[in-house]
This record gives sequence, C-alpha cells and structure tokens, in this order.
Amino acid sequence: MVDLLGQLIPIGGGDPIPLTVPRLTVGRRESCDLCLRHSNVSSVHCELSFRNGRWSVRDLGSSNGTKVNGIRMKEKTLHPGDEVGIAGHRFTIEYQLPAGIVFEDSEGAGENVFGQSLMERAGLSKPKPAE
Repeated sequence: MVDLLGQLIPIGGGDPIPLTVPRLTVGRRESCDLCLRHSNVSSVHCELSFRNGRWSVRDLGSSNGTKVNGIRMKEKTLHPGDEVGIAGHRFTIEYQLPAGIVFEDSEGAGENVFGQSLMERAGLSKPKPAE
C-alpha cells in the first residue's frame, strides 16, 4: 500500500490526483511525474514538494505561470485547501498537517512585495529574468 501525502482535487470535476511521493514535477512532458496534456502547460511547468509536513509549489520558469489562490507565485508553501493554478488549470490541495504544525498568519511577511510588478503577480506579464 502506498502512503498518501495528500491529493490535488481538480476544480470543476475530475478524479483526485494522489500525491504519494515527496517531490513531483508537473508539466506537459511525458517524463513529468504528473503529466498535464494541455498546450498551455509548459513542458516542465512546476514542482510540488513535501517538506517538514507541508506541501509547497515552485514554478520552473513556465510560460503561463503558477498561481496560488489566484496570485502568480514563483514559490509558495501551500495551506490545506489552497487553490493551485497551473496555466489556468485549477486544483485544490488537500492534506493533513502533522500534529503540532501550525501555519502562522504572518507567513510570507518577509517576502519582497516589490519583487514582482502587479502585472506579473496578476499573471498578465512574464517575470523579468534574474540579474
């Protein structure tokens, strides 16, 4: 029997996608752990990883972006119930936090809110390459 670390529930219907390993690549390429066969999904779009009892998502330079709760992100720790958008395909992540792990409301307070333009955060423009 495979341990279930969580699941992605497609918004709008579809079968839940079990999350059974602590690191998954998501993309259009067959070699990805989670293959989404849609033309707007990049070959290797993003990575989901499970560390310290929490899931996080990291965009891998995709063309159409990765969003968490409607906001384009490069990397973000996911709360149970968060909406993950992969090039417009939306999922809810479900998982159980281990006992004693609590998300603080201030998580991300140290993020540089000026690091992305509002157009980038809204997913309306591509981020500028790092200097």
